[in-house]
Amino acid sequence: MWKILLIGMAVMSLLAFILMGIDKRRAKRHQWRIPEKTLLLTAACLGGIGGTLGMFCFHHKTKHWYFRYGLPAMMLVQLVLLLWAGHVI
Repeated sequence: MWKILLIGMAVMSLLAFILMGIDKRRAKRHQWRIPEKTLLLTAACLGGIGGTLGMFCFHHKTKHWYFRYGLPAMMLVQLVLLLWAGHVI
């Protein structure tokens, strides 16, 4: 179970990181943007690590409180879930 969870977290974190980078690039170029709902949903669906790393790596969405505090909170919950799943099995 924890291996599946780990793979899911890796895939979704990579996706969240990439989406943050793409959205930052589009913001700089004044192009069509990725909706905040999509960025948050990707992070909530096991992509908290990638979303948080992307936010700080690209300096993107750091002024929005729900990103600045929400993404790290999602990341912590997901890491605790992973540790719990590893100990249960």
